Amino acid sequence: MKILCILGEHNYGDPSRGECYEYVNFLPALRNLGHQVIFFESLNRSSYQSFADLNRQFLEKVHAEKPDIILCVLHGYEIWLETFELVRECCNAVIINWSTDDSWKYEQFSRFIAPVFDIYTTTYLDALAKSKKDGYTNFVLTQWAANSASFAKPLPARECRYPVSFVGSCYGNRRKWIAALEERGIDVACFGHGWKNGAVPSEKIPQIIRESVISLNFGDSGMVMHGIIPRRSRQIKARVFEVPGAGGFLMTENAANLDSFYRIGEEISVYEGISDLVSQITYFLECREERDKIAMAGNARTQNEHTYEVRFGHLLEIASRIKAARGLGQCAIDFGRFDSILKKHETGVLLKILKYALQAPCILIWGRKRGPRAARRLLFEISWRVAGKKTYSVSGWPGRLFYRES
Repeated sequence: MKILCILGEHNYGDPSRGECYEYVNFLPALRNLGHQVIFFESLNRSSYQSFADLNRQFLEKVHAEKPDIILCVLHGYEIWLETFELVRECCNAVIINWSTDDSWKYEQFSRFIAPVFDIYTTTYLDALAKSKKDGYTNFVLTQWAANSASFAKPLPARECRYPVSFVGSCYGNRRKWIAALEERGIDVACFGHGWKNGAVPSEKIPQIIRESVISLNFGDSGMVMHGIIPRRSRQIKARVFEVPGAGGFLMTENAANLDSFYRIGEEISVYEGISDLVSQITYFLECREERDKIAMAGNARTQNEHTYEVRFGHLLEIASRIKAARGLGQCAIDFGRFDSILKKHETGVLLKILKYALQAPCILIWGRKRGPRAARRLLFEISWRVAGKKTYSVSGWPGRLFYRES
């Protein structure tokens, strides 16, 4: 099948932040399964003049390529709901969105955009339950996995270069975890945007993992509401599969349903809190034979069950059934309709005044570089709560007022 992938080549569309995880892992797996893969950049704002230009070029790509599957990894309102609706009306392609971070994004994002997709994947079990409660039948539970190209046999601990390492951007509470370990005499070699070592090329990440006695993972995904009570949530990160697959020893913060994928204590190590983490690091740095045994078992489980070829194989089986039920069809985008849709994206004087009113105090507080992004974030947080799905439409205020900052 011909699969058009809508995602970013680099993290947040910024080459300085390294290659995007989905770009590095999803595209090769789909090619390995024998599919023709076409890439469309959706995150790098310098690639387009505006969201209007981005959406038009997306439609032109669909019109020209006539894909069987459109696989998206959306971050926000980069592709409008009306644009997807136009594709659904004009083409018989099966449209899929792979959702990330549904532990907190379901409420503000997924529940609003899901109806325009044939398949909406989630890696978060609670999001699946919420979707059923909201009346959606197109949600499919899946999970992150490992890149088969990065598979390697684990090194014995005695041959490893780094006692403890972490690969990932510095955000959230990760800096506090690392600082707490350093206060207790445990040095962690950290790689990624925001750390001293900086971002590393994607091809070097498996090497760092394999050459580490212990590879850390933090499962925190921010605050979520349980009724009226805010609680910190944890989720299964891609790193959970990436580390064992690359031949590393995974020590991860626990998360719901993790034991469905690995045997805790036999294939991976799980910790609860800083004291337990320190204790386990100390133990496995000393008990290296046990560390090596667990690393080997986790590696074998990952290679057998947790690859993206396996994940996408199941997902595309569902897509193939939907495609077959539709039969053959034309794919000819109605650009006249799109031009009429574009009129709702125009920014008048009042909206320009609103943008200035939002930006001015934010620039005073955070400066000219961070201020506009803070203003955009403020408007977005208000918009999804008040305007709901309109936030992700052609007429959504965040997209009409802020392009580069989005």
